[in-house]
This record gives sequence, C-alpha cells and structure tokens, in this order.
Amino acid sequence: MLEILGKTNIDFMGKRKIAFAVSGVMVLLGLIALVQIALGSANLGIDFAGGTAVQLKFDQAVRIDEARKALESNGVGDAELQEFGQDNKLLIRVKASTTIEEKTAERVVGVFAKEFPNNKFVVDSTTEIGPTIGKKLQEDALIAIVISFAGIIMYIAARFELRFGIAAALATFHDVLAVIGTFYILDKEITLLIVTALLTLAGYSLTDTVVVFDRIRENLRVRRRETEEETINNAVNQVLSRTIVTTMTVVLVLIPLTLAGGEVLHDFSLALLWGVIIGTYSSVFVASPLVLLWPGSGGRLLKRS
Repeated sequence: MLEILGKTNIDFMGKRKIAFAVSGVMVLLGLIALVQIALGSANLGIDFAGGTAVQLKFDQAVRIDEARKALESNGVGDAELQEFGQDNKLLIRVKASTTIEEKTAERVVGVFAKEFPNNKFVVDSTTEIGPTIGKKLQEDALIAIVISFAGIIMYIAARFELRFGIAAALATFHDVLAVIGTFYILDKEITLLIVTALLTLAGYSLTDTVVVFDRIRENLRVRRRETEEETINNAVNQVLSRTIVTTMTVVLVLIPLTLAGGEVLHDFSLALLWGVIIGTYSSVFVASPLVLLWPGSGGRLLKRS
C-alpha cells in the first residue's frame, strides 16, 4: 500500500481533551435528537411518522421534477418520489402530516389524472402506514441498533479484552449519535433507509477501530519499555496512512452518490459520507483514548506476553 504520509509522530493521546470536548458536543446534539425523535418532534419519514405510499404505472415515463412540481402545485408538497425507469413506475410517499380532507391516495391519483391527462396510468399498489405501525418500526429500529452494539462488545471482548469491546461500542455509539445529531440540525428526514446507513456505519467504524486495536496489541508485545500512552500513539501513527487511504477510497465513492445520486439516495449517501469521516476520527480520538483511560487497568492494557 502507498504510505501517503510516510512515518509520522503525532501526539494523538495528548490531544484527547480537545477531542473529548468536540465529541461531547456531537454526542449531546445526538442525544437531543434522539429525545426529539422519541417525542415525534423530529422530521420523521412515513416509516416512523405514518403516511401513504402510492405506486403508479404509466404508459410513458414521467420525470421526477415534473411529478414533484405537479404535486406541489396541488397542495401536496412534502412528498418523496422514486422512479423505476424501465417499467415507467413512480412511487409517491406522503407523510401523514400532509393529509388534507380526503384520503391522501385518492388525492395523489387525482393530481396525476389532472396534470397528465395524455399519459394513462394504473395504481399498482397503495399502502397506508398508521401511527401504531410507525411506533413499532421505531422500536424495531432501536432494538436493531442495540443488538448491533451488544454484538460489537462481545466480539471485541472475545478478541481482545472487555475494556476494548466497551471502548469500541462507545466509539460506534458516538458515531451514530453524531450522524443523527447532524441530520436533526439540518432537518433531514429520518427514515428506515437512514437506520440502514447507521448500521452500515457501525460496521465500518468497528473495522477501522479493530485495525488500530490490533496494532496496539502487537506493540504491547514488542515495545515493553514504552508507556501505555507511547504505545498507543505509536500504534495510531503506524496505521494512519492505511486509515486515510481506506477512508478516502470510500469517500471518493460516496461523494458522487451524494451529489448526483438523486433525491432518494442523497440522504442515505450523505449519512454514510459524514459517518465514515466521523468513524475515522473516532477510531483515533475516541476509541484509543478510552482504552488508555479505562479505570483499573492496573498499569497495563493487555498482557505483555
């Protein structure tokens, strides 16, 4: 692999207080966002807030921008559209908050019949998601995240030690909260697709953290005369080039998806893009310092044998 930075000697552990302050702000914003999501005050998609999904099949393809303009001009502005080009199908998802007097599905069908009179269509499917189902989906999403964190702790604890597992889980939790907090500030819609991005991010962050932990373990066995802080600093510096190359490889894929992937993929790829950046940061400035500062380490992190 190309070492783009060469040999570095950065005192990462010496900057842990600044990093913890920055992380504390991101975690606080994430916790506020979680509370608002639980109260239903955040910008929730129809998966969580309830709403209507209508799938139409047209004789001729309909452009997304034209369909959105037609809906907005008829009072249905807060809608998410997804096209299936080969089959001339269009999926319209409208949150419950935008429902007016008549049923949303009937209103959407009426809009397209009015605005596209020369393009016949049929209703493939109509789905109504009520508040009860939305609440159940929220609970299931939370359970999925909790299970993933429990799996992280058990995996890292078995491979290293319990303190490493908890440090990795806390760092991953930090990454998830940072993304949720950012989306809440930007008033981005929280959907099941975003939950998928968060779980993907958890796996990526864990992989990056394990690489750092592996090097720490190796250095503890061969650098017996160093302090724990020196050992961790050396480990992070040794894998820094690899970490940056890996991150940039993923970022170079996610940037085009974010900029040109369309409305459906935009928020998903944005969550991954921001999450990958935060995950790289947390592997160095959150997970590693947490291992160093773990109480009762007894002067060593792993058995030096």
